[in-house]
Amino acid sequence: MTPDPVPLDVIARDEQHTRRIGAALGRVLRAGDVVLLHGDLGAGKTTLAQGIAQGMGVAGYVQSPTFGLVHEHAAQAADGAPLRLSHLDLYRLDGEDDLDSIGLDDYLTPADGIAVVEWPERAASRLPDAYLLVRLTATGAGERRLSLEAVPQDGRLWERLVELRRALAGDEARPDTGAS
Repeated sequence: MTPDPVPLDVIARDEQHTRRIGAALGRVLRAGDVVLLHGDLGAGKTTLAQGIAQGMGVAGYVQSPTFGLVHEHAAQAADGAPLRLSHLDLYRLDGEDDLDSIGLDDYLTPADGIAVVEWPERAASRLPDAYLLVRLTATGAGERRLSLEAVPQDGRLWERLVELRRALAGDEARPDTGAS
């Protein structure tokens, strides 16, 4: 029996905890997955992306691609297979021409890797049919609420959430019991 397809809500106490949650997510992602990170400035999108990269075995520091728009990193799947992690930041883009200029459609169909996209609302008209949406909200004193939802609410990305829920069960990440 598959659990109901509701978002997975997690509270991260600080930046390091956000990275650990990201690392757990990075370990369950597979080639072709797209992760959209939505949140205000300072909500922890890049911190979560750093954790995802860590979980995928990316060597070196992962910084926000705000000015470069896209950073690509050599990574690996949980089974050790090589992958490409494409980290995109769409904050500075405006309109279809800008999206075309970086080859957005190619990044959103990553057969040989995973795409992590900050500010995906800038490309709302071009989002793929399936993605994992992570909403990040600062709740005070370094704490963040992460709400993860598979779109559509079934299929392969829902299975990633089920795996992530299991992985986080042993972590200090605590499900948010105050959400409706």
